[in-house]
Amino acid sequence: MKRKMMQQKFVLVYMLLFLAMFFCIGVIATMVPSNQLSNSPYTKWTSNLEDDLFIDWLQFENHMLAIYQGEKSSYWYWNKPIWSKWLQIEFTNKLSYLRSEFPGFSTYAYEVIVANEQIENYEQITAESGPPLERVLKDKEAIDDSKTEEKQKTDISEKVVFLYNSHNRESFLPHLPTEKDANDAYHEKVNITKVNDKLASLLESSGIGVMKDDTDISKELNDRGWSFGRSYDVTREVVQSAMASNDTLQYFFDIHRDSLPRDKTTVKIAKKEYASLLFVIGSEHKNYEKNLALATLLHDKLNESYPNISRGVITKQGANSNGIYNQDLNEQAILIEMGGPENTLDEIYDTSEVFAEIFSDVFWEAEKVNKAGE
Repeated sequence: MKRKMMQQKFVLVYMLLFLAMFFCIGVIATMVPSNQLSNSPYTKWTSNLEDDLFIDWLQFENHMLAIYQGEKSSYWYWNKPIWSKWLQIEFTNKLSYLRSEFPGFSTYAYEVIVANEQIENYEQITAESGPPLERVLKDKEAIDDSKTEEKQKTDISEKVVFLYNSHNRESFLPHLPTEKDANDAYHEKVNITKVNDKLASLLESSGIGVMKDDTDISKELNDRGWSFGRSYDVTREVVQSAMASNDTLQYFFDIHRDSLPRDKTTVKIAKKEYASLLFVIGSEHKNYEKNLALATLLHDKLNESYPNISRGVITKQGANSNGIYNQDLNEQAILIEMGGPENTLDEIYDTSEVFAEIFSDVFWEAEKVNKAGE
């Protein structure tokens, strides 16, 4: 009996001490700054420390924080909630809990909205490139043996489509004879910008005015001392400048190439091999559903005429993703992945012809509806 009473007293004392601790913490936390307890030498020392030092300390426990080092002014980074930046968790996204625990799972920080019938799992959707900038800028040999049958360019004064490349040096191994590693498939001249040239020519031959940006984003990053991860900060300026100088622009296409292997980025249609497409929408802005509607429409129309040429439409968000891709600037802005590092330019040019054909149909149908409503 006596022992039982002692145990009860111990539990009671323990609970009272526990409550007292929280009471003291609450009192200290709610004090006005002038009344708070402080150690002057310690306060003076910590106030002089750089913010990056505290981030370095946090990285010992959360290694994913390393990707943000030196990115403090990035538009998308500082607009994420604190739990997204540091804990890598989004409370409304169940997959984020798994990404925090399973190594490599954070690669799949996206939601598949619609996918073609050949897609069986997340690994077949996309793999975003993000190498150190020095690998992107490395000089290497390249051969452009693609069949470029340029259509006659039309001088259309009203520009409605804006083409640009946030990762402008993304290239293709078949055109880089000295490279075998897909992570090094980058080149100054033989790269994804050639696809923009082809696409612009095709659209203009259909009567659609195109404004094309030729900024070397990789060089601009290097000149500013920025990392590859800030590519979208540079292209944000490019898009805003284009919008300011030309108020007729309606569509904004950021053209990329994916980083998946050939068997995931190639589709055979009527015995002909095409590079597949993927539409990427950043869902961390309030109007993303309008961008998503355009991407889904194009995906459906493409696959109606050319089965499985579009792998799908995904939204990306979360601490390990840009989450916006500058699509908040216009409701008809989308990111398009065309092919992968093992595709040839000819295969992507063929896909560009398909995309230009389908987009032209969508564009002129929308114009017809707009004119009927005037």
